[in-house]
Amino acid sequence: MPIDPSVAIGAELPTQEFSWTSSDVQLYHLGVGAGAAFTDPGELRYLRDDDSQVLPTFATVAATFHVSEPPKVQFPGVDIDLAKVVHGSQEVTVHRPIPANGQGTTRTRISDVWDKGKAAVIVQEAETVDADGQPLWTTRSSIFARGEGGFGGERGPSDKVELPDREPDAVIDAPILPQQALLYRLCGDRNPLHSDPAFAEGAGFPRPILHGLCSYGVVAKTLVDGLLGGDVTEVAGYKARFAGIVFPGETLRVRAWRDGDQILASAVVVEREEAPALADVVMTVR
Repeated sequence: MPIDPSVAIGAELPTQEFSWTSSDVQLYHLGVGAGAAFTDPGELRYLRDDDSQVLPTFATVAATFHVSEPPKVQFPGVDIDLAKVVHGSQEVTVHRPIPANGQGTTRTRISDVWDKGKAAVIVQEAETVDADGQPLWTTRSSIFARGEGGFGGERGPSDKVELPDREPDAVIDAPILPQQALLYRLCGDRNPLHSDPAFAEGAGFPRPILHGLCSYGVVAKTLVDGLLGGDVTEVAGYKARFAGIVFPGETLRVRAWRDGDQILASAVVVEREEAPALADVVMTVR
């Protein structure tokens, strides 16, 4: 019984209580490319003790940061082989700037299961509050499970973002370190797809691929630095769809447009003739 939508949809997952420190935040920032120019004061804002500014994408790893086991795709009504799963999309809304040290409680539910024919998409929504019960962030994510569709469910909506028909306001290249996936996995995602060549080959990839959430964080940082002067407090929300894979050692080219209170963007891989990486990227600005 890989997927039973009647059980899965609406199911509540176990509550997560957790804490984080500025050391966790700094490691996350290194995992998404901070510190490459380590004498740049703008980079050091991400890497200070106790008062580092925190990228809003830290919300995607905070609850599981200290997990050291590979994840399991086992939820109520869902039991899927990890090798069949890739990240589909991710969205985070930050209700206020994330502190460098803190405590949180996250409650998650499965909101939808979509039938894409040859695959299934499982959507989760989560609310996180601080130690006083005040909202910190809200997330919505989807995973794409190959070979698990065809169960007769609804196909789901299309959330395609139309980019402006003009030259981008910024084009920025973001190099990915050859060891980037090995560094990012220390942020709580030990999926062997990103570190074990044999596992990656068994999953249909020629070598380990970069975590989708790492690409997600790299692009967020690129937009904050390139269009918001490095001020993370201007970000109210950020979402993206994972449109293709990225290999460690490649370069992401980010094209971005300012459009009112939003930044619209896309990211492609330079070395593979601009193969898609992230699409439907929207950063909402306060």
